[in-house]
Amino acid sequence: MSTAHLSPAGQRVHADRSDIWIATRVFWIATRVFKTLALPLALSLAGAGLSHAQDEASFYKGRSVRILVGTASGGDYDTHARLIARHIGRHMPGQPAFIVENMTGAGGLNMTNFLFRLAAKDGSYLGVIPNNFPAQQWAGGKGIQFDVARFNWIGGLTKETSTMVAWAASGVRTLADAQAREVIAGATSRGAITYSFPAMLNTLVDTRFKIVTGYTGGSEVNVAMERGEVVARLNSWSSWKATKPDWVKGGLINVLVQAGPRHPDLANVPSLEDLAKSDADRGIMEIALIGNKLGRPLTAPPETPDSRVAALREAFRRTVEDQAFRSEAARLDLELDPTFGEDMQQQIEAVMRVSKDHLARAREFLE
Repeated sequence: MSTAHLSPAGQRVHADRSDIWIATRVFWIATRVFKTLALPLALSLAGAGLSHAQDEASFYKGRSVRILVGTASGGDYDTHARLIARHIGRHMPGQPAFIVENMTGAGGLNMTNFLFRLAAKDGSYLGVIPNNFPAQQWAGGKGIQFDVARFNWIGGLTKETSTMVAWAASGVRTLADAQAREVIAGATSRGAITYSFPAMLNTLVDTRFKIVTGYTGGSEVNVAMERGEVVARLNSWSSWKATKPDWVKGGLINVLVQAGPRHPDLANVPSLEDLAKSDADRGIMEIALIGNKLGRPLTAPPETPDSRVAALREAFRRTVEDQAFRSEAARLDLELDPTFGEDMQQQIEAVMRVSKDHLARAREFLE
């Protein structure tokens, strides 16, 4: 038998009832097949996720995770590492203990080489890497035995505004003073940001910093400033506020120039990027200052299992959202503007692709 109806055009259309029955039957079978296959697949994927979480909890339970810092205790990198270490464990599967270890030497180079080449690649070792190392590698810096693009970046607590400051009692008040006369600046070693930043100022804006190296970290340079051994040093503005609030509030230091994101506290301080004499100089500054976007970056060695990298990144994300963590950061006057691991990875890979047309000039201060 057949049935008939009118089409929108008014024509008579015939449909065999057997065709309708077949179409209905096919739809029913397809629905059954989809349910039969989709549900086990969904359960399988959910089970895989649960299995991974259980695996990570089993690995980390009762374990200690080491966070390596390449500078001495008490400095900015050390402060960030210890703050993270006090909170991140409770957001990790298995809730491991996080322990900070200082491995000084060569401005963090020794530690970074160790983390890349020798540290266990199982999620039990992390490092807070000097944020100028991507630029150092781009410039072919000496002693580098790592590839920043192969690290597994976890995150950084804040983007940085770099500041070159001078001890106020020295009489050096502005960048013009540092262009007019020799100013002794303290640094850890050649290749460290404490060296490369004032060296960049000498190259690009004609300052006359005499850079003295050999200090183990920023806290030791601070002592040297108090003693009158050196006059100036590079540090982030957030670090000055966190580690030396009495210096900031008491007017014991003069900020000569800032670089990176302009800080509202420093409205009357010139920005290095605005002092560039050419587009080429501005491009060199952009490479040299990549570290301002990274802050104090936490990373894991290459070949760390993807599931553990994912667990560490998620734990970092939860840590910076944790109220207890944020309260302690506020007590330390640490401004939070986090960068997460996936974004760091992209930024660093982009730096490694930048043309090296101006490399010869950059090597004057990046090597």
